[in-house]
Order: sequence, then structure tokens, then C-alpha cells
Amino acid sequence: MKMIKFLLLGAFFGVILVKAEVISWFRIHEMFLFQSFHMYGIIGSAILTGIISIQLIKKLKIKTIEGEEIIIGTKELNKGTVIGGLLFGLGWALTGACPGPLYACFGSGYWVFIVAILSAVLGTYTYGKLKNKLPH
Repeated sequence: MKMIKFLLLGAFFGVILVKAEVISWFRIHEMFLFQSFHMYGIIGSAILTGIISIQLIKKLKIKTIEGEEIIIGTKELNKGTVIGGLLFGLGWALTGACPGPLYACFGSGYWVFIVAILSAVLGTYTYGKLKNKLPH
């Protein structure tokens, strides 16, 4: 029962992605051709929201629901980060969607996206198995 709120929140997020045309292949294509500001505006808004949210968490020392302190560590740029970013971008270019919109596409009836979702799960599983052998 505790997980229902997360399922509802995820479904709501999916509806927003569909209504904002974030899952539209044509919008993504426009973005890569620099023909429209639509996707850049959405991505920029997400980055700005993330920056503000992290700063508020740090300044106000916001805690989790369980009362635990939220610790956001520093991240180093290394070879593994660059390789991971390139693989993520390649997957995005091949499927036309990043992880969140994959579920929205599947939920919208584009059943072929189950292949991309299963591939992402397999990639995550593989990363988990090889994590200690990869550069970090």
C-alpha cells in the first residue's frame, strides 16, 4: 500500500511527459537539429529545478521522511563518467527517449518500447555485475 503513492506519482509524471510532448520523436528530432527551443526549455527547466532543489535541501537541512539527514556528496569527473554519459547518449539517440519517457511511451501504447525498457534493465543489471571492474 505504501508503494501506491509512488505508482500514482509516476503515472502523473508520465501524463505530464505525454502532454508536454517530451516523448514525441518529432520534438526530439527538432532539438537535435536546433530547430526548436521546446525540448531545450524543458531540459533547462529540469536542470534549474534540480539546482534550486539541491540548494534548498542543503541550506534548510531538509531530512528524509524517516528523519535521516540527506547527504549529497561531490562527484568527480572521470573516465567512467564520460564513458557512461556517451553510452547513455547513444541509447537516447537509438531509442529517441531517455529512461523516464520510455515508460511514458510504453504506457501510451507504443508497445515496441518494451524492448528498450528490457534493454535498459539488462544494461543496469550488467553494470551492477561489472561495477567493480569498471573505471570510477
